[in-house]
Amino acid sequence: MLFRIRHILRYTYERPVFLEPTILRLTPRQDAMQQVLSHELRVLPTAAGKTRVLEADGNEAVVLWFDEPRDALTVEVDMEVETLRHNPFDWIVTHGPAMTLPVAYPELEHRSLAGCLDPQGVASEVADWAADQAAAVGGGATDFLVHLAATMHREFHHIGRPDGEALPPSQTLALRSGACRDTALLYVAACRSQGLAARFVSGYSMHHPPEVSEHELHAWAEVYVPGGGWRGYDPSLGLAVADGHVVLAAAPDPLLAAPFSGHYRGTGVGSQFDYQVELHAADATSHDW
Repeated sequence: MLFRIRHILRYTYERPVFLEPTILRLTPRQDAMQQVLSHELRVLPTAAGKTRVLEADGNEAVVLWFDEPRDALTVEVDMEVETLRHNPFDWIVTHGPAMTLPVAYPELEHRSLAGCLDPQGVASEVADWAADQAAAVGGGATDFLVHLAATMHREFHHIGRPDGEALPPSQTLALRSGACRDTALLYVAACRSQGLAARFVSGYSMHHPPEVSEHELHAWAEVYVPGGGWRGYDPSLGLAVADGHVVLAAAPDPLLAAPFSGHYRGTGVGSQFDYQVELHAADATSHDW
């Protein structure tokens, strides 16, 4: 699938403020699932300096820094991305103890995945609910992943909530309602409670959740399975991720996958934020935009 995406972020301040170093995660990941064909980033007014970095979780980011106060900041990015994985189930489990729940990884992979495991950090009510979902599929790990996404899509009320961090998983579970970032984080927690390494993903999707009337940033989860690697599951859409999603960043904590991270200094100064996402997708063989 070919994607053309334009993403604009605008920040305005009541009076000039000093912007602290800012991190942009607006460069799509390049891997077995997707390739970046073109990418153009513009920052207005121009930053004093910038550098491209590879972060701890493997995400590509741009760090900006500033040398004078300003009352606005606009970030624009235009990109073309080709997604490559047509079949989300083109894998096998290569480690027997990862076939049933709770999952056990080979020792070396377990060490590498430690930041995405942390079952002790999962609330008891979430762990109990996840155990019920596991029992419903007889404890099969791969069946659990599909069942969990489908159940959340079917039984939860999915809402649009443009502002704010992801809700705690226990709150999303209690409400049976949430934005895509809320259900993604609950999915991550449920997987971790069953021994599955899981992380939060931000990016774009060609699919419109029923609560969304126009394209916007999207969130889902990735789970690591020996033999399959990192595989995406989208509980707000109820599907295993194939070539209809574009990944920007993935991390154990949603804050480390945020497309824009930064602070400003200005006592009592308010700010406003708005954004625009334009997305066009077409089959890679047709080039029909």
